[in-house]
Amino acid sequence: MATETPPRPARRGKDPEGRMPLREHLVELRKRVVIAGIAVLLGAVGGWFLYDPVLNYITEPIQRLQDQGQDIAINFVGVGTAFDLKIKMSVWIGVIISSPVWIYELWAFITPGLTKKEKRYALGFVAAAVPLFLAGVWLSTLFIPNVVTFFTAFTPTDGANYIAADVYLGFVMRTVLAFGAAFLLPVVLVGLNLAGLVSGKAVLKAWRWVTVVCFTFAAIATPTPDILAMFMLATPMLLLFAVAIAICMVNDKRRAKGDPQYAGLSDDEASAL
Repeated sequence: MATETPPRPARRGKDPEGRMPLREHLVELRKRVVIAGIAVLLGAVGGWFLYDPVLNYITEPIQRLQDQGQDIAINFVGVGTAFDLKIKMSVWIGVIISSPVWIYELWAFITPGLTKKEKRYALGFVAAAVPLFLAGVWLSTLFIPNVVTFFTAFTPTDGANYIAADVYLGFVMRTVLAFGAAFLLPVVLVGLNLAGLVSGKAVLKAWRWVTVVCFTFAAIATPTPDILAMFMLATPMLLLFAVAIAICMVNDKRRAKGDPQYAGLSDDEASAL
């Protein structure tokens, strides 16, 4: 007599509201991190071969000062310093090259529960994330020469300025990534809003803090006596945040029309989400 096979348990479908237990969130995070890490490593391979032209480009301010007669140079201290810095710069170049991949993975992790309509609504702004990041990277290359010129001008006329390579290249790499991240933050803000974690009104109420943070960052990133340079950096940052806040406000109104439970909530009251 044949025995009956017990029925398989029904496979749990995907929550239409995008809710996941903590375990699935951690699995999702690991998946995104692994994909982004592989992309950075592949980009670092390309960065290894791009090391020489990139190094020549970012040390051009030092070379220009040398051509002007100033006793200044990049000093590689230690036997393995050049090799160590080549590896670090290769990874740094890899982060920039692979930015389309890890920016997408960041967005996909922040907004896993969006409906198809919400994803289409945000597609235009997400597509701008990579150009914004690269624009911040490019803008940083305009300010770094001014910073180098400003600080090295304090060197006495009878003195020499031999800058440790790890100090100079570390400064350049941190500055470039900081500029790129600053231009990427508005995209993250929109993602948090679409995920229902931040409201446009709450961000709008904090516009004074946003302005202070933008100008503080610009002042630190451009430590020169030229105030115009600070405004040239702070102004696009403020404009990007203004666009992000406008998108958040529009999305809040659309969401309130589609779901009346959001319409009666104050900024400090939690929704069913």
